[in-house]
Amino acid sequence: MKKAAQNPNISSTPTREVLTLRTVFKHIFSLKEDTATPEQVRERILDGGKVTGTNMALLVLAILIASIGLNTNSTAVIIGAMLVSPIMGSILAIAYGTVTANPRTVELHFTGFIVQVVISVGTSTLFFLLSPVKAPTSELLARTTPSFFDVVLATVGGLAGIIGQTRKDKANNVIPGVAIATALMPPLCTCGYSIANAKWDMLSGAAYLFIINSYFIYNSSEVILATMQLPKMRELTDAERRNARIRKVRTTILVMIPSIITLILMYHNHH
Repeated sequence: MKKAAQNPNISSTPTREVLTLRTVFKHIFSLKEDTATPEQVRERILDGGKVTGTNMALLVLAILIASIGLNTNSTAVIIGAMLVSPIMGSILAIAYGTVTANPRTVELHFTGFIVQVVISVGTSTLFFLLSPVKAPTSELLARTTPSFFDVVLATVGGLAGIIGQTRKDKANNVIPGVAIATALMPPLCTCGYSIANAKWDMLSGAAYLFIINSYFIYNSSEVILATMQLPKMRELTDAERRNARIRKVRTTILVMIPSIITLILMYHNHH
């Protein structure tokens, strides 16, 4: 029996168009072509997370610059502090340790991150205790009312930051922009102001903003690094991967809840 001849009126062009369109978009947004080698990524990220020497000197200077800017209500000075601060490096290093299943790296850089936070809050507290200007400026108050928009901003900023760090030719223009957008240093200095002046309502808001920024930068970085198939210390079991996903979802929801409540209240206040 002869096979039925293909109907010349039936064209496969639409299928080819769909496949071509998908291929084009996949090519346009692909992060593989200019990705740095695993060795380069490791060196960059872990060097940026060091809590020694230059990074610590820059941290203290950034704290003082940010504190002065917040105290004098100077946006330009605050932006300068965000450009100098190295604290985001520790967050990226923690994400790298998580993705590569290296608990020693996670522990080391998480400890370093906590040290940076303590030094930042302690130094800024001392500054504001000595400062003659005690009234809260608008720049200080702006760091005490975080919302869901800050969650989105930290997520997008974290994605941009880790993408810039993992390119063959390091995107040096990305990191300063991310540092300004995600603003890790000003909330810490606002915590110092709040402690120095016993303004506990401001302290809770500023601390929560810092937690939002730090956690969602970490989350975004982990997502991008996980797609790069970096060498791991060991392969996780299915149970370990499942438990890790459950912990991540649970923690993300807990961190987001206050910001969602704030967004709802903002919506009702504007309607």
